[in-house]
Amino acid sequence: MRRITHLISANNAEYNLALRGIMVTFAAKIAVIMYLHQRENWTNFRWDSDKLVALLGNVRHLQGKLLGQMGSLGFPLQKEAMLTTLTLDVLKSSEIEGELLNRDQVRSSIARRLGLEVSGLVDSSRHVEGVVEMMLDATQRYTLPLTDERLFGWHAALFPSGHSGPYKIEVAKYRSGEMQVVSGAMGHEKVHYEAPKPEFVEVEMTRFLQWFNGESATDPVLKAAIAHFWFVTIHPFDDGNGRIARAIADLQLARSDGSSQRFYSMSNQILAERKKYYEALEKTQSSDGDITLWLEWFLSCLERALLGSEGILNAVLVKARFWEQHRETELNARQRLMLNKLLDGFDGKLTSSKWAKITKSSPDTALRDIQDLIIKGILRKEAQGGRSTNYELDLDHVLGSV
Repeated sequence: MRRITHLISANNAEYNLALRGIMVTFAAKIAVIMYLHQRENWTNFRWDSDKLVALLGNVRHLQGKLLGQMGSLGFPLQKEAMLTTLTLDVLKSSEIEGELLNRDQVRSSIARRLGLEVSGLVDSSRHVEGVVEMMLDATQRYTLPLTDERLFGWHAALFPSGHSGPYKIEVAKYRSGEMQVVSGAMGHEKVHYEAPKPEFVEVEMTRFLQWFNGESATDPVLKAAIAHFWFVTIHPFDDGNGRIARAIADLQLARSDGSSQRFYSMSNQILAERKKYYEALEKTQSSDGDITLWLEWFLSCLERALLGSEGILNAVLVKARFWEQHRETELNARQRLMLNKLLDGFDGKLTSSKWAKITKSSPDTALRDIQDLIIKGILRKEAQGGRSTNYELDLDHVLGSV
C-alpha cells in the first residue's frame, strides 16, 4: 500500500520530528478511528465559551499591554525588538520540525528584506531565504487575502529544490497522495492521524479559504487558533503543513494586533511545549467537533508567549544600553562583530579559538582582542574552570541600569 507519510521519530525524550513527506510502503496496524474530518459537516466547530472567556480576555489584555510598551521605546528599539522576534519565530518554527537553521543567516535575511541597518550581515542560503520569505509575507502583508496562489508561493519558498531532504515531493500544488502522521520504526508504526483523501483536499481548502477571508463574528485570536487547527487537519501539502499552519496563525494574530510589528513568538513557545502541542492536535482531530481542548491549549500557549516577550524586551534594552555606554569606547571591527553576537545570544561557550574562527583572525590576534576587552571591563573569564578558558560579557553595570 503506497502512502505519503508524515513521520515522527522518537530520538529524544520529548517528541522529536525528523523526516517529512516520505514515500514508504508498509502495512500499518491501526485501530479503527473516526477522525473529525470524516464526520458530516465537520467544520461546524463548537466550543465551551465559559471555559475560554477569562483566558481570551487575559490574552487580549497582554497583547495591548505589549504593543503599548513597545510603542514607548522609540523606533530604533522597536526595529531591534522586531528583528529579534522574527528571527526567533523563523528558527523555532523550523526547529519544531526537527530542522535547525543558522541564526546569523536568518537574522541577516530578515534585516535585508526589512531594510534594517545592522552590523555583521552574512550571506543566507537559498533555503533560509525561502523560509524567511514565507514568514515575512505572512506577517508584513497580513491585510492581503489568503489564496491558493499565495499558499503555493509559500510552499515553493519552503522547498526551492523540489525536495524534502533526499525525497522529491509535489511542490506548489496540493498533494495527490494519501497522508498520515506516523511514529515508530518501520514495521512497528503507530498512526497518529490520517488526513482527508487527496480527492477532497481542493474542496476542503476552498471552504477553508472562504471562511478565513470572510467576515466573522469570532474573536480574531480565536480565529487564529481555529485556522491553525483547520489547516493542519486538512494537511493539504506533501510536506511543510506545520510551518504553513503556524504562518497562517501568525498572519491572523497580526490581524488581531492590527500591526505588522511582531514582538512575541508563538512558535518559540510551541517548541517549548511541543509534546502537548501534538497531543492537543491529535485528541481534537479525533473529537466529535468540540474543539474546546485545542482552543484552551492555544490560548494558554499564546498567553505564555506574550508573558515571555518580556525576555525579548529586556535583551533589546540591554543591547541598547550597552552600546550607549560604550559609544565612545575604542573598538575594532572584530570586537564589534563578536560583541553583537554575544548580545544577540551566542550559541555555546566563547573561547579564543571560536573568536579566531568567526573573525577569520590568528589565535594571537583573537587573544589580544579578548584581553583588550577584559581590560576595558567588557569581557570577563567565566567563573567555572575547564579544559579551555571561556569568556562572557560583563553586563553587571548594564543590567543595573535597565
